[in-house]
Formats: sequence, C-alpha cells, structure tokens
Amino acid sequence: MAERLLFLTGHLAETRLKKIVAAANTDNADWQVHDVGVKVAALMTEAIIERRLPRPLAADRVILPGRCRVDLDRLRQSFGVEFVRGPDELRDLPRFLGRGGAPPDLSRHDTRIFAEIVEASQLPVAEVLQRARKLARAGADVIDIGCLPDTPFPELETIIRELCAEGLVVSVDSADPAELRRGARAGAAYLLSLTHETLDIASESAVTPVLIPAAHGDLPSLMKVVEKAEKRGVPFIVDPVLDPIHFGFTASLLRYAQVRRQLPQVEMLMGTGNLTELTDADTSGMTAALMGICSELAIRNVLLVNVSPHTRRTVEEHDAARRIMYAARADESLPKDYGPMLLQVHDRAPFTGTPEEIAATARDIRDRNFRIEVAEDGIHVYNNAVHLVAEDAMALFSGLSVEKDGPHAFYLGTELMKAEIAYRLGKRYAQDEPLAWGVGADRQEEDLTRLSAAGHTLRAAQEK
Repeated sequence: MAERLLFLTGHLAETRLKKIVAAANTDNADWQVHDVGVKVAALMTEAIIERRLPRPLAADRVILPGRCRVDLDRLRQSFGVEFVRGPDELRDLPRFLGRGGAPPDLSRHDTRIFAEIVEASQLPVAEVLQRARKLARAGADVIDIGCLPDTPFPELETIIRELCAEGLVVSVDSADPAELRRGARAGAAYLLSLTHETLDIASESAVTPVLIPAAHGDLPSLMKVVEKAEKRGVPFIVDPVLDPIHFGFTASLLRYAQVRRQLPQVEMLMGTGNLTELTDADTSGMTAALMGICSELAIRNVLLVNVSPHTRRTVEEHDAARRIMYAARADESLPKDYGPMLLQVHDRAPFTGTPEEIAATARDIRDRNFRIEVAEDGIHVYNNAVHLVAEDAMALFSGLSVEKDGPHAFYLGTELMKAEIAYRLGKRYAQDEPLAWGVGADRQEEDLTRLSAAGHTLRAAQEK
C-alpha cells in the first residue's frame, strides 16, 4: 500500500506545490495538499496547525515547509502521525521525495584527517595549542606538528603532552631522527615520514609511522620499507607522495593507483596540500576531486595544511568531502544530491522560481510589503503596487518610492545587493536570510521569527 502524504502550505505556494508534487509523484503515492490559511507557509505556527488541521488525519506522514520552525515531536504526539520538514525551497521537493523523504546520512566517514601546524617550532607554545584546538573543532582527527630542518624545537615535548592531555591525537612531521624519537617518547601516535633508513625509530615505541620512498617517486624503495615493516610487525601507513601540477601531479596519482594494486590491504595517506596550496583556484572542488580519488583507492588518511589564505577552510572542506564520498560509495551513487557543503560559489539550482511563476505570485499580493526574488532574468522586487525586474540592484531604487524612508531604504538596499550577488554568481537567494556559502563560511543559526529593524520581512502570515 502506497504511503499517504499530506503537504501543508499557504495561499501563495499552494498551486505551485500541487504542480511540483504531481510531477514528482512517479510512484503514484497517495498525496494531498492542505492550505492552513496563511499567506507564507514557512511562518505557520503550532497553534495554527493544531487549530486548522482536521482530525483524524488521513495520512501516514505530514510534510512541512523546510523553514517552518515548529516542534515536530509535539505535533507527532498531538496528531498521532509523523511530521517532517521538507526542503527550504519547493524546487528541491522532487529530490527530497526521491530520497524517501529524509536527508542523506552524512554522519559517517572512514577517513582520518591529519591537519599540520606548519613550522610549529617557530611559534609560541600558546599559539600552537590554540591552532590545534581550532583544527580539532573544524574536524581534524590528528594534529600534526610540523618541524623545520636545522631549527631547534625545545618545546616539542611540552606541546605534545599538552595536546595529549586535552585528548587530542598528535603526529610529528620531521626529517630529523632525533626529533622523531623525542616526539614518540612524548606521546605522539604517528611519525611522518619514515624511510627504510629510519624505520627503526618506530620500533622503539608504540607509534605508527607514515612510510615514504627513500627517493622521490621511487616505488621500489617504498616497497622495501613496507616489507621491512611487515616483517617486524610494525603497523604503518604508506604515502607515495602527491606532487603539484606540472611537477609530476599525474604521475603521482598513478603511483597511488599502482601501490593500491600491489598492496590492496595497506593503509595509505595522501597529502593534499601540494594541490590545494599550490593552485590558485577555489579549494572546494579540488578537495572533492581528491577525496573522490581517495574513496576509489581506499585511501583512508589525508594530510592537509593551511598556509595560503585561500585554503582557510580546508579542514571543513575535507571533512564535508569525506562524508559525501562515504555516503555516495555506500549508496553506489554519484557524489551528487548529498548537500551543498562544497557548492560555495555556485549552486546547482540557483533559481527557485521562473519569471512566470514570480509574476503569478506578484499578481496575488495584496499588501505593501516588498518581496524580493531572483530568477534567470534578474532581480524581482514586488508588492501590491509594483513589480520591477533588473540585473543591477541600483537600477531598481528609483521605482521603489522609499527616498524619504531611511530605514526602509537601508533594508531594501542590503537585501537587493545580496540578491544581485546571488544573481551574478548563480546562488540561491532567500529574502531576510544570509547567502549560503557551504562550508566556506560559518552560517549563523537563522531566526525565522524575528522582524528586521525596518519591519519589512516577509511576515505576512496573518490569520484570516
């Protein structure tokens, strides 16, 4: 028996919602749309739903607008059926329904993130600790302490012990065997990067070495140190070393694939910084591609750094990418439709309505509050008296008649500028909400109940 779905909405979205659900209902599910008697569905309240939704409900599940902030558990208890939030935008409803009416599970991953604090020996201990805590909050699993050649590091033990005392896992990255030994004795869990000549250091304590070739790109030497580690019963991770573009990048990718073919069961690590740090391009796409390679080759450890300012969100991006790739692999699916975390500059479906749909909505407006939307033809601003469209936000001002209303003009100016940015980049715009930049920027918790300072938000959901 098909599941019975009930969609709650308001006046302005009812017609469009019915069209979208009808088109998306490929399984011929039993569904209904119920107008709860408000204009803007996102602002319906629990009291309105309790009062206006007929009982008993002829539904197995009730789907609310994504921006409707009500207590779902309380509604479940009151009506005896499941209440869930759908997507924020109607345009996303077919995708939502295609996933069984629930967002994808991004709680899982199988990749360990090593986040390096570069040149830690030149930083005050307090700053190293502060950076380590920030990296851990962003999603790093291991804090890698980066050392410098021929540079004394008397605070190494102090830093490792402090971080371990806080429950953080630490690795030490050094070319100095003495520094590596000191790190292991102080409590580091991993040592980067050991060769056939230095593997003995790992045998002196309970530490996992990351093994690299004795000479750059020399896979036979890497196989030699792997064989030596296996004979000694030392757990290890293998790093064939990723090279920058035009300096062996493609060949280094082939090395990773070759190592996986020859050693199908070993743990591997990829240092992604040689691509993200050394390429002037937005890092989210590069990170997604690299993590896709890691997913295919079962590379479950990545080492990343943030030196260039344009990689400032690299930990967050790797954390998002590892979760997306894990979910897609588990689903035997392409890594798409798993969320917008890595869609920072452009959105796959930037416009939530067509010019014709916006025009139809505008014709139904009966109040003076300005609505702002973005479509493929530009920025739309409308109320019961005017409907203007332009690509340039400044071109709209003269038609708004707010020259003598400073607060209102300020409010409209900020919203229209956001709308223009969204239009030009191809991003989602929603009035009174910040633009979403994926994991590229922190997003404040939205407060859908607040009024703007000028009192011109879309709080038009007044009861009849």
